[in-house]
Parts: sequence; C-alpha cells; structure tokens
Amino acid sequence: MATIIAVANQKGGVGKTTTTANLGAALALRGCNVLLVDLDPQGNLTSAFGLEKDVQQTVAESLLDRRIPLPVVEVANGAASHENARHLSVVPAAVGLASAEAQLMNKLGRELRLRDQLLNVSDTFDYIMIDTPPSLGVLTINALVAASRVIIPTEARFFSLQGLQMLEESIEEILYLNPRLEVLGILLSKMDRRLKEERQVAQYLRERWGVRVFGTEVATNSKILEAGSAGTSVFHYHGAEKAVDAYLALADEVITRA
Repeated sequence: MATIIAVANQKGGVGKTTTTANLGAALALRGCNVLLVDLDPQGNLTSAFGLEKDVQQTVAESLLDRRIPLPVVEVANGAASHENARHLSVVPAAVGLASAEAQLMNKLGRELRLRDQLLNVSDTFDYIMIDTPPSLGVLTINALVAASRVIIPTEARFFSLQGLQMLEESIEEILYLNPRLEVLGILLSKMDRRLKEERQVAQYLRERWGVRVFGTEVATNSKILEAGSAGTSVFHYHGAEKAVDAYLALADEVITRA
C-alpha cells in the first residue's frame, strides 16, 4: 500500500510542482516505485517531464467517470541512471481539468473521486505524490482527502506565512473527511540565506513548527527551473548538482518520516 502525499499550499509560486517532480525522482533513485499525479489544470508537472505533447487521456476523465482508470505514463527521464533506481510514472493533466473541476461541483462524492481512483493503483507503488493547484478548490480537497500525509513547500518570506496558516486551517477542516491526514513536513523552498528576511523567517518557522520543518532546505537555483522547462528532473540536467544533493537529502527525510 502506497504512502500518498499531497504537496499543497494555497499560495502560488512556492515550488509545489518542482518539489513534486524532483522529490519524486529522488525517491525513485532511492529504490522506490513512485507515481506523480498532476492535479493542477496548468499541467506544469506534466510538462516538467516532457509529456504534454503526448497526452491523450488525463486525470480529468478519471475524476468525472469512475469507470475510467487513471492514465499512468511511465517516464524515462525522471531519475538518473542507477542500478537501484525504480519506476517513476505520471498521471498527466491538461487545461481541460479546469472545466472538469467545475463539472465535479455537481457530482455526488466529488471530494472522494481521486481517493477512490488511487485505491485501485496504490498496491503498485511505494509513494504517490499529488501536485495541487494554488487554491482550496475541489481539486485540492480531493488531494487532501486522498492523502495520508501533506508536504507544504513555502518561501521564507513574511508574506508567505499567511498561506501557511491558511493551509493549516484548511487541514483542520479536511480532517472531518480524512482523519488520517497529517503534516509530513514543511519545506523551505527557494531559500536564499544571503537575505536577512529569509534567515529570520526560517528561524521563526523552526521555532513555531519545530520538527515539522524539514531539516533540508532547497536553495534558490536557476537550474531547477531550467530543468523543468527542458522537460526533465534535476537528475538529468547539467549543472544542477547542488539541487540533486538537496532533493536526495529531502527524499531521505521523507522516507524516514513516512
């Protein structure tokens, strides 16, 4: 049975997609079978692995019709070549997911659609990670209801703290539908320790949330964005060695905690 992790934050631009893509690749490199679910209508996770041109079916169809299984596409460029690397697969998304979200509002059991679909494939994977849109709509609720753990990426900026607090309140509400949900960790993403504000916010987060903040920090790094734009993970992108080390360290923390 897979450990299902939602990667969520109601604030946009905090690194949810890059975290999902590269942490997923790192977990595969650590010997885990990993499924990544793109639940954002922008489809950035799908594009991060160069799958956007080949998408014939997306997660949208499976959410709207329980009889349609999730489309699982194995990717070849997720983790670096290594004898211990396992399979990394993606459930793709496209812009049509936005209209599907509107249609879901009129469906019975709309919050449970993803959970029920993932139950059909959870025995195949060690980890299932869900990339979510930057809002608490029915798609993000589906992710939080399906998951047993949530990773919250956040920038070390004072204005990012509000999004973190809002998500905490939302998780309290989700516990009504999913009492198993726990925060696996808060990830300091796009971290720049040269900036006094970011050092101060990082210190505040560690004092406020303690061990729930991952020890690993992902530093701001243009190579992470370049890798995503090139349709690959940092493990297949020249010059991204520092990011590789960070995501492998994060994967080790996730395995230990999960």
